[in-house]
Amino acid sequence: MAVISGKPFAHHKKTSVMTTPEIAARLVELCGKGDFEAAQRELYADDAISIEPYATPEFQKETKGLKNIVEKGEKFTRMTEELHNTTVSNPLVTGNIIAFVLTMDITMKGKKRMSMGELCVYEVKDGKIISEQFFM
Repeated sequence: MAVISGKPFAHHKKTSVMTTPEIAARLVELCGKGDFEAAQRELYADDAISIEPYATPEFQKETKGLKNIVEKGEKFTRMTEELHNTTVSNPLVTGNIIAFVLTMDITMKGKKRMSMGELCVYEVKDGKIISEQFFM
């Protein structure tokens, strides 16, 4: 404990809120390694929402809540034969919005190898991602 003006002063661990550019850099780093679940667990709000381009038999158009978003990612992983490569463009950041292009060289189970690209757009509030939306 430090003493300031003769009175004890407790040091408090500073918990800083990440800025949108900091989140963008970390998100690009993790997604570039294909570590999407780590990105979600570290950077997303508990009540985040994920919006796909359209509903499919495998996935709803909207998934609400971090737990459900992580489960959706786990389902996608189980459908994947092999993720050969992942590339992420440099992020565009304006205000509380992050956008980048994600391209995956991927083989889904029972299908041929393919390149899958999408524009990923994220909204940040209070240092956490509150929404992700994908455009193909």
